[in-house]
Amino acid sequence: MTLTARLLVFSLATLGAVLVGYSAGLYLFVRADLHRQAGGRLSAGIDALAAAIEYDEDGKEPGLEWEPRGRVPTFPVHLIAGEGHDFEWATTSPDGRVLDATRDGWTTELLAAADGRESSRPRRVTHAGRPWLVRRRVYTDSPVTPGPLKPGRYSEITVTAALSLDPVTAALRRLAATLASLSAAVWVTALLLGRRVCRRALRPLTVMAAAARNSTADGRLPVGPAADELTDLGRAFNGLLDRLGVAHERQRRFTGEASHQLRTPLAAVLGQVEVALRRERPADEYRRVLATVHGQAERMRKLVEALLLLARADEDAGPPARERIDLAAWLPAHLRAWDDHPRAGDLRAEGAGPAWAEVHPVLFGELLNNLIDNALKYSPAGSPVRVRVGADPAHAWVEVIDTGPGIAAADQAHLFRPFFRADAARRQGAAGMGLGLAIAARLAALMGGAIGGESGPAGGSAFTVRLPAVGAG
Repeated sequence: MTLTARLLVFSLATLGAVLVGYSAGLYLFVRADLHRQAGGRLSAGIDALAAAIEYDEDGKEPGLEWEPRGRVPTFPVHLIAGEGHDFEWATTSPDGRVLDATRDGWTTELLAAADGRESSRPRRVTHAGRPWLVRRRVYTDSPVTPGPLKPGRYSEITVTAALSLDPVTAALRRLAATLASLSAAVWVTALLLGRRVCRRALRPLTVMAAAARNSTADGRLPVGPAADELTDLGRAFNGLLDRLGVAHERQRRFTGEASHQLRTPLAAVLGQVEVALRRERPADEYRRVLATVHGQAERMRKLVEALLLLARADEDAGPPARERIDLAAWLPAHLRAWDDHPRAGDLRAEGAGPAWAEVHPVLFGELLNNLIDNALKYSPAGSPVRVRVGADPAHAWVEVIDTGPGIAAADQAHLFRPFFRADAARRQGAAGMGLGLAIAARLAALMGGAIGGESGPAGGSAFTVRLPAVGAG
């Protein structure tokens, strides 16, 4: 079942439940109200009939007398029961004799329906397939004295009345038919319009599916201007494709860089081994070959470590856990790790005042080591390499400054590209693979910062790492 069909079925089922509930509630309310009104008309009819019962307030002629003539001048009772309603009644004496009735033959049925009991509320009965409301009320003359009463006088008179519910039943049938017709019309209209509305509402999803089936290399989905859930889905999917594309590009780049950089030392190792195995050689010759192989292997080890560090810096698993540290207090302890370096005496730590930042100490140390290693490599021995720490309201920064030959303006735009080496560095013959600054830039970005480099016309270079400033820990 398609999504359009599921939405249509769900909405139509909900609408059907609402229509049935509303129609049933309205029908029951109207039914109760019509029966209440019918009961009121029946009670009003009995009250009108009671007006025809006469009793002597002075007690000279005790008992009750049925005298309808002149007391209820508007009989028959269409004003009592309502126009178009059947109203039947009978009055009986204490011995069950009928004193008066609307028509002969009906009295016995009426009395049987009343069941000989006085009823405080109308009772619904069915006679000859027709529904009736029946009520019985007994009127007594409480001050009647014991003894025989004059003819036409009675100790009590019972009034029994019945009202036909045929009009109520007919009205309820018409109401039920009307509600059923309207509900069916509304439901069918919703069926006809709902399919069109659902298709129109889900059209962006259909377009996305068609675009995905006929997608180009990037596979991006078309996203409309509406700010709805489908637009959000399209943007999220396109974002996922962007991240997958970046990851694929990283993998392709890593594979290409690794294969390119490892090919040369591997070829050198294999060449040296093949030459050594062609004939028997003196021990010194084997030691020379092993030393060469060891040097090439050491170069490959460093290259692999750099590539792996570069790959880890590119991972999108989230930033590493950071610590809030004062870079000014952290720097001297870090520089002590360079004490065994031949140019340890050229390193100068500078800076006053705290510089608080959130960094991963190990990764930030690796970043700074790359900058210091470059500064020592490309500056003459005995020249100072200054490592400065400072802070401003927005940033904490660390700057590595050397007095080397500097960087040509044409090369400065490519400094942080993997495996890039300036022509001057190649001519100088400095060892390196062109990965130090690329690794530093990616580690800085991983910790929310940035790195930049500049070189003056008189030589010397300065590389600055800026990190967001934070309050003291």
